[in-house]
Amino acid sequence: MRDLTATAVTRGAQRQWTIEDVDWAALRPENLTQTDTSVVRFITFIEDHIPGYLTYFLDQFPVRGEELDIEDFCFNREYFRFLIAWAYDEERHASVLTKYQVEAGINTPDALMRELAEEGRKQFSLPYEHPVQAFTYTLVQEKATQLFYQQFRTVVTEPVLRDLLNRLARDEARHFAFYSNLVGQYIERHGLAATVPDLKDVLGTFRMPLADTLKGYWRWSLQVADTAGYDHTEAYESLVRLVKGFTGSSGEASTTDLATFVDQIRQV
Repeated sequence: MRDLTATAVTRGAQRQWTIEDVDWAALRPENLTQTDTSVVRFITFIEDHIPGYLTYFLDQFPVRGEELDIEDFCFNREYFRFLIAWAYDEERHASVLTKYQVEAGINTPDALMRELAEEGRKQFSLPYEHPVQAFTYTLVQEKATQLFYQQFRTVVTEPVLRDLLNRLARDEARHFAFYSNLVGQYIERHGLAATVPDLKDVLGTFRMPLADTLKGYWRWSLQVADTAGYDHTEAYESLVRLVKGFTGSSGEASTTDLATFVDQIRQV
């Protein structure tokens, strides 16, 4: 875990960007379609919920309490290092999308703050008991978000939004890489037979963040899918590819089982 975290944090530091790096003078709000502005509002809600996401993970992987096993504490402490770096990235995403809405005339600062507060105060949680399930959920979520930003960018013509989507997608790809390596280490340690049932449980119950709390989520998500030709289940294939990398004679049945399960989900 120490090496994974060090690599992820270092890569993040090497690829940092700021809101000031964006060429705001190039903004052309007249190029935005009504659908574009709707999708921007939607993804701002998702990204701005970072306090809720971070609170959940800090609660699930605590770094205080003498009752904590030393090994668990050491793991959580290293994970904490990643979480802080990740949260900084996500807070930047929220901030830059908020600024974009204001600069593009999509919303006013005060109205936007109230909108985000209304949703931001709602609790975020995941229905999983085992750490590998939380990691797998986040692996899939990060990949799905990356894929969406890349797809949405292909249909957007407003130059600053295109730039932002590219920046956001690169960050999400880094986050995905960390969780992919983390789940890979878990498989390496515990074996496919012991891990695949947990992975299937995540995929079988997967919903993107805020699906159960954001007002109008399903209407918005359908619009997002139609606009960009996007299907979040494409991200499931990344998990299948990861698992296939660990396939040996003893794990082939488990890998086939997961691949078949994903195919069945995607055909629904």
